[in-house]
Amino acid sequence: MSLSPTQRRYLRSLAHDLRPVILLGNKGATEAVAKELAQALDIHELVKVKLSGGDKDERQAQIAFLTGQTGSETIQEIGHVVVLFRRNEQDPKLALPR
Repeated sequence: MSLSPTQRRYLRSLAHDLRPVILLGNKGATEAVAKELAQALDIHELVKVKLSGGDKDERQAQIAFLTGQTGSETIQEIGHVVVLFRRNEQDPKLALPR
């Protein structure tokens, strides 16, 4: 699932007004968090996640774990907040530009 730069820009504009749906605590990214994120992606397709504290390498590891477990793509990453997208093939919610 490769997104074009135009599609990424469109998704970033949609994500601007979103509030984080998933908040990571001290334990960081776990299997339970990945399961909840997968459910949120099924419902919303575009989800903001607020990462737990730590340095940049730790946040990158959390993002890699979450995207790997859920099959999602990173749309935007600013500080401790990351925007993830995964298309719901059965019931698409967002119409992406070409």
